[in-house]
Amino acid sequence: MTSVATLQPDPAPILACTVSRDVQNFEILIDDMEAELGEAWGDLSFDDAAVFLDQPDAATLEFIAVAVDGTDEGDLSRIAEVIRSAKLHAVKVILVASDLSPMALHQLMRLGADDFVPYPLPKGALHEVIERLRAPEPEQAPPPPTPSALDASPAPAPSFKPKGDRQGVLLPVHGMAGGTGASTFAANLAWELATVDKAHPPRVCLMDLDFQYGSIATYLDLPRKEAIFEVLTDPGSQDSGSLLKSMQTFNEKLYVFTAPADMLPLDIISGEDLGRLIDMMLANFDFVIIDMPSTVVQWTEAVLTRAHVYFALAELDLRSAQNILRFLRALKAEALPFEKLRYVLNRAPRFTDLSAKARVKRMAESLDIAIEVQLPDGGAQVTQANDHGLPLADSAAKNPLRKELQKLAKSLFDLNKAAEAGKA
Repeated sequence: MTSVATLQPDPAPILACTVSRDVQNFEILIDDMEAELGEAWGDLSFDDAAVFLDQPDAATLEFIAVAVDGTDEGDLSRIAEVIRSAKLHAVKVILVASDLSPMALHQLMRLGADDFVPYPLPKGALHEVIERLRAPEPEQAPPPPTPSALDASPAPAPSFKPKGDRQGVLLPVHGMAGGTGASTFAANLAWELATVDKAHPPRVCLMDLDFQYGSIATYLDLPRKEAIFEVLTDPGSQDSGSLLKSMQTFNEKLYVFTAPADMLPLDIISGEDLGRLIDMMLANFDFVIIDMPSTVVQWTEAVLTRAHVYFALAELDLRSAQNILRFLRALKAEALPFEKLRYVLNRAPRFTDLSAKARVKRMAESLDIAIEVQLPDGGAQVTQANDHGLPLADSAAKNPLRKELQKLAKSLFDLNKAAEAGKA
């Protein structure tokens, strides 16, 4: 290993540097750097790296390997400055991370790190990364322009001014198993509510809180705005105005808070911060529908305690039944309001299928629950509507699933209207 600070006038050019608080904490990295580069590499501290990258000697650098561990999380700003400086000088960045939290890792990768390897380094991992960085980028013809929810221009943000004059109804939607149709249910129920009354339509907000696989943006053909990431990573600085600016309007009637563009840890926001954001939504909308991740996370409690009705979507199968049972046990163990759950059976059997109807009854009795809503199978039209980014009301208005969702939306709207009239 050659120290950059003691380079001789005529050495071989330095092709790479490790940058760390103490490189001796990364012995395997030292061995792999020597195996790949011989003496043509150096070692820098974070402070020295920021200075060296501005020097003429840095012109020969191909890459820097920024090595960080859990103790460096309190000093991310200094590490971020090194990565920014490297990118400014067209130097590639390999991030070598040990015991780093997902949020810190995501933040450093977003700053421009070209590749990532975990520490301890797997055998041959550093060699493979260096080969990828050195490989010339293949020339590609520009792709034909196609509409995409990732590169399309954002739909306009809500134009109304937040006055905090509403007392909204919170309706989370939680799939009890993968593929139960929770996101489809949430997107279409939100649209039906937004269009339920032509003369005096309620103000409806749809929030996608599945930060990893949220698909509401796809189902409504909306781009994913960078502002969503800012809201989730810095919720304390948000007010009603900035929160509305992060949202988009679908067909001038439905207001949507999409999932972020990049996959984020589900615990990126605390229950307290998310609860404050939801409270702002409820103060400015008549209905707030939340598409929940199927995973139970630390902020699930914040949503459940604020919910008026918590929809639990299931199918007529054993996995749904088992997951409902486990979900109920978890809520009861934490003394959470499980009575807010309203069970929705998706792809329910037809009226004439008496055998399947009997199975539904046995399922409800064995779980000691009431299945209050049964939705028919919408068939291929549902998948087609989702792929085209349209609600069923616009693409297949006569679909049996759409008709049931329309009835549900009307009943929710009427119940809320009656409740408001009772308060007056």
